[in-house]
Amino acid sequence: MTAKEYLSQVRYLDDSINTKIDMLDGLNAMATKCTSVFSDMPKGGNGSTSRLEDIVIKIIALQEEINAEIDTLVDKKTEIRSVIMQVENKNERLLLEKRYLCCMTWDAIMATSFISKTSSMRIHNSALDSVEKILKK
Repeated sequence: MTAKEYLSQVRYLDDSINTKIDMLDGLNAMATKCTSVFSDMPKGGNGSTSRLEDIVIKIIALQEEINAEIDTLVDKKTEIRSVIMQVENKNERLLLEKRYLCCMTWDAIMATSFISKTSSMRIHNSALDSVEKILKK
């Protein structure tokens, strides 16, 4: 695994969590739209559950998945932060934190750091080399 792939794990986990949260929002919307039909006719004992029950079960399962991924994300951020903190150059360290822990875009990094795209790419490449050396230890 390259340094960039290693550091990008946070972004992938974050994207996965956000996707699941969007799915959860959709399930919650469906659950609030469900209506019950009341009838005095007896139902057969086929053991089928209602649509609302099915959705609630899916919501609970998805919430558990999200919570597990959040736990993994927190652990991975802690692990990656400890690697980043070993980078000696403070500019490289700051750029790595912004890019890989805060998941900032390059435009946001350039705007907040007041550096050009060329400078940010140069610092980034140097920082990745530093992380590569740390990971090989």
